[in-house]
Amino acid sequence: MAFSPRVFSGIQPSGDLHLGNYLGAIRRFVPLQDTHETLYCVVDMHAITVWQEPNALRRATREVAAAFIAAGVDPKRSIVFNQSQVMQHAELAWVFNCVARIGWMNRMTQFKDKAGKNSENVSLGLLAYPSLMAADILLYKATAVPVGDDQKQHLELTRDIAAKFNNDYAASIAEQGLDPDFFPITEPLIAGPATRIMSLRDGTKKMSKSDPSDQSRISLLDDADAISKKIKKATTDPAELPLEVADLKERPEADNLVGIYAALSDKTKAEVLAEFGGHGWGKFKPALADLAVAQLAPMAGEMRRLIDDPTTIDGILRDGGERAAALAEKTMHDVRRIVGFIR
Repeated sequence: MAFSPRVFSGIQPSGDLHLGNYLGAIRRFVPLQDTHETLYCVVDMHAITVWQEPNALRRATREVAAAFIAAGVDPKRSIVFNQSQVMQHAELAWVFNCVARIGWMNRMTQFKDKAGKNSENVSLGLLAYPSLMAADILLYKATAVPVGDDQKQHLELTRDIAAKFNNDYAASIAEQGLDPDFFPITEPLIAGPATRIMSLRDGTKKMSKSDPSDQSRISLLDDADAISKKIKKATTDPAELPLEVADLKERPEADNLVGIYAALSDKTKAEVLAEFGGHGWGKFKPALADLAVAQLAPMAGEMRRLIDDPTTIDGILRDGGERAAALAEKTMHDVRRIVGFIR
């Protein structure tokens, strides 16, 4: 079966979006609007796998939606919505809970990382998180998902669930006169170079909102002054920038800052070093700060404007939810028939 090219991607509303979220995901959403049908979701149902203060969750949901739009996602061309507006996500996730195997979930490295030694006391939702993620994607029969390194395993699980569902229910799918490849085997859209952004204080650690130092990250709501100061104070080593990319390998802070410059300027690291290699940080950091301010400060201003207008944001999410639900119900109508539910 030839599925129409459709992208689904979601971001958790966990608050304090940062440069890593932008370069690793949000910025990539915009050009995909020219080549695919696009659904961009604030995955608030995923967020509650760990406890969330309800008002904070609402604020964070609006913040993520504002980031999508401020970055250039057009809510008329794309479907922008929050997950809980479309309850078919939960309905399909339950079906997938009954298709997936516990052993598959136990092997998820992200669950192990988040649960740590306390796995007996975390929520069942945290364990079943990848099943809901598969439902998010397959509910819309998405053919592609932009993924970073930390999500590759979850997408592989989505592909396994799709294949197992198609196989387990092959006879019923045929009885309903549906294509045997009912769910697509979704392909990853692998992030390009320099999309894994590391801490500005420690180049061996991923940029994170949970880092106690605000200087470790550039928030998408930082103003021009804050962006510039954080970059100029970023940890570096004393050596000049190298001439070759291979020489960044043992210099994580230098590699990170060169990678950020490359991503923001749509250049390769080699091209950045061709310009700045052999020069010191006194030349490179101001150039990086100017570039980051030029790209991020206008977006921060637009995000703040949108966040201050919750009625508009809520209207966009509501409209997107209605459009998403119409697509979702088409899939669930067939799924209910396939599995034998009477409606």
